[in-house]
Amino acid sequence: MVCFLVQGLMPSRFGRDYSQLARLCNGCERFRGGFENLAFGRHYNSMSKKDVLRRIAGALERLAPALPEAPDFAAADAFVWQAEPEGFVPVSAVNRVPLPLLKGIDTMRDTLVENTERFAQGLPANNALLWGARGMGKSSLVKAVHGDVADATAKTGGAALKLIEIHREDIATLPHLLGHLRNTSYRFILFCDDLSFETQDTSYKSLKAVLEGGVEGRPENVLFYATSNRRHLLSREMIENEQSTAINPSEAVEESVSLSDRFGLWIGFHNCSQDQYLQMVKGYAAHYGLEIGEEELRREALAWAMGRGSRSGRVAWQYIQSLAGRLGKNFDAA
Repeated sequence: MVCFLVQGLMPSRFGRDYSQLARLCNGCERFRGGFENLAFGRHYNSMSKKDVLRRIAGALERLAPALPEAPDFAAADAFVWQAEPEGFVPVSAVNRVPLPLLKGIDTMRDTLVENTERFAQGLPANNALLWGARGMGKSSLVKAVHGDVADATAKTGGAALKLIEIHREDIATLPHLLGHLRNTSYRFILFCDDLSFETQDTSYKSLKAVLEGGVEGRPENVLFYATSNRRHLLSREMIENEQSTAINPSEAVEESVSLSDRFGLWIGFHNCSQDQYLQMVKGYAAHYGLEIGEEELRREALAWAMGRGSRSGRVAWQYIQSLAGRLGKNFDAA
């Protein structure tokens, strides 16, 4: 293995510094004497020192991994963060439903829209945690609100609003992600769906520092939205384990809830009523032009919910997909 860097060259095209001889060998005896002590073959002895150094630098460049390209945030309105290798994958068509189709969550919708509009205008806004019952449109609301606010901002000539999704398992790379977003002309909603932490998972502590409390802090042009079925993001078992091992149980509780406290905006979602569920079904059916009698639609929708054992926006959408398939209706043609 080559165990030295090259002396006397300018920085490489990737910005790497080859000016420190023996930097990689940690001062090993073989290379402490400098360039003259290196044993080269006859071919290298006939070359100038400068030529030899350039060939060594070129070899090191080929061995080193290429640096990631600078992200092109103008390529799309939404991206998915890829942790390894680092990069932003553009999403050509975001999987979202129109905001008016999200029924039964009017209060939650208005709260998130107002917060997002303030952020898009460059005004103070809070990180938001959307928590509660499954299937009630938490992630759908985030994507729909981003679409509406981004369109409105584009019409007024404001800074473009981008949506970046980070997967739960990549939370540890959040500081690297934020490094790419600082000092850009764009504004970003950083979105993590189904955020929660299990026993022995300590990555939530790094998330706390990034959101609030760290030296560098969250960039001014970044807002963090997360959805979770858990209000405090930690499992009950995890909280109980911390309480049982802590000298002072009340301190363990403080540690457990301090992550969710980093979100200035808590938006709760609860199970919907039968009337709200039917309102969702009717809204979808009307929007996509599904021709079915009102009484038949009601009867089938209730039977579908009974078969699933729950009523939610997700169950309503799944029924509409089944209905559209039976009617031979394509959503793209709606």
